[in-house]
Order: sequence, then structure tokens, then C-alpha cells
Amino acid sequence: MSSRSNDQGRGYEFICLHALYKAISAIRSAQIIKNSSYQAAENAWNTLSPNNKMLYELSAKSTIETIFALEPNIVEEDNDTLNLYIQTDQHGENADVRDIIIERKDIIWEIGLSLKHNHMAVKHSRLAKDLDFGQKWYGIPCSNDYWRDIKPIFDFLQKEKEKGTYFRNLASKEEQIYVPLLNAFMKEVKMQVAEDKAIPNKLVEYLLSKYDFYKVISLDSQRITTIQSFNMYGTLNKPSKKESPKIIVPSIELPKNLLHIGFKPNSKTTIYMSFDKGWQFSFRIHNAKDIIEPSLKFDIQIVGMPTEVNIKYNCKW
Repeated sequence: MSSRSNDQGRGYEFICLHALYKAISAIRSAQIIKNSSYQAAENAWNTLSPNNKMLYELSAKSTIETIFALEPNIVEEDNDTLNLYIQTDQHGENADVRDIIIERKDIIWEIGLSLKHNHMAVKHSRLAKDLDFGQKWYGIPCSNDYWRDIKPIFDFLQKEKEKGTYFRNLASKEEQIYVPLLNAFMKEVKMQVAEDKAIPNKLVEYLLSKYDFYKVISLDSQRITTIQSFNMYGTLNKPSKKESPKIIVPSIELPKNLLHIGFKPNSKTTIYMSFDKGWQFSFRIHNAKDIIEPSLKFDIQIVGMPTEVNIKYNCKW
């Protein structure tokens, strides 16, 4: 992610947090917990132009009414104090995609928001010479065959890095790097799934989240912010002591079976993984930097979802 994109994303977190706090504190006791992530978001907000600040604030404010309708525990008047805070990036490494947490300790309740600004990527995971994606993604170490298959690819990248070579100067980075690396990746996933039937569920859990969340996506050019519910574990959309949600969201099921893994038609950089229950993901591999390094990045996106997740709440502004 570029520095500019990072600042935009963190700046959007900052204004969403404050828009929520302002609306909630007008109804009940609330506080923002300031941590290192808050400071980073505030610094990013201060780099934005006045025009961008105005757009981001409009986007953030547009979601408030819908979020309140989904989660009556936010606005329930009680004696406890509601806390809001931005999570640290380390949580994302542990399959927790929530950026903003809203919690009430007295009733052991919390929800999380995953914020996206003008993009819909799910993950930006890496493949590297010594990175064990199997252990990290679904708790099973990669096989010796996988390490053997990828070694010549990353050895080549390491040598080119030492020369200061640019990716654009390679004769064919698709044939030299992307295709053999993706083939090794797919071969490993297929083998692991054949040996452990629990992996598809764990894999999608890693790609999505180990926690329920609402995904909030600001689409500035369309003047719309969409909200999607990922209620996989049944913790969202709970009634308060006095009120039921005005908008009801369905529960969704994680898959149990990997149905297909293979290259996207006419592509040498992207593969599809298709699962039961309607889940499908695309994995586009690319170099994160101009100069060659022995590490490559996935841009992972959802291209198919259960019908329950396809329900979007469009907040116009």
C-alpha cells in the first residue's frame, strides 16, 4: 500500500471514529480510548486536504443511522460507558479485520467495523522464501515439497535484488516467477486439503475474520457508503434490553469444502478458489515494489459470496 493510500485509510478510520463518538455521546455516555493506532490515524487525518476531509466526513456521517438501526446496544441509555477505539495492525495478522471496536464492558458486548476507502480487497497476504503460509493461514506447516518447489524462484529473486534489478526489466516475470510460484501454491493447498478436511473452513476464516464484523466501504465517486454484515458466529445484530434491531441481518455459513482451485481464464497472475456455500476468492499476485525483492504480495478479493452477504445497505451522501 502506498503512503498516500495508507494515510487515506487511516484518516478515514479517524473521522469514522469521531463521527460515531459525536452521534453516540449525544444519546448516552461514551468515550474514545486513545492508543498508538489513534495517534497514527490522527496524524494521517492531518495530512489530508480540506476537500478530502469534507468528503470523508460526509461518508462517515452517512453510516450512523444505519449502524444504529443494526445495533440497538450502541444507543441504549444505561449507566455504563460505551468505549470506542481503533485496533492495532497486529490484530489483522491474527485474522481480526476489525478496524474500529465499539464495546460495553458491563454487558460483555462488542461489535467491530472493517473500513475500506475506495477499495474492496480482503487481504494483502505475502508469499516469501521463508514465510510458511500454511502455518499462518490454517495452522498446518507447508510441506517439504512446497519449499523445494519455491526455492529456485526465490533464489533467483534474491540474486536479482542484489543486482538492483527492477521487475519491469525482467524478460517475462509472469513465466519466470508468477506462474511457477502460483502452481507451487495451488499444489500445496490441494495436497493439504486432501489430507485435512478442516482446512477449507480454516482458510476462509483466515481470509475473512475470526470475528464477526460490518464491512464499511466508502465509494467517493458514487457518493455512497455501503455496509455489509459478516455475521458468521452470531454475535452481530443483538437486541438490547429494551429494543430489537430495526434492520435484521442473517447469519451466514463458512464453507467446509474446496470445490476448485485454478488459474483465472487468460491470466498468468490470478487464481480462483471456489468453495461450497457460495464463497469464491481471487488471488492476484504482484510485486509490491519496483525493485525486485524475494517477497511477493497477494491482492485477495471476494468474487462470490452467499446471498445473505450480498445484501448491502447503501448510505447515500
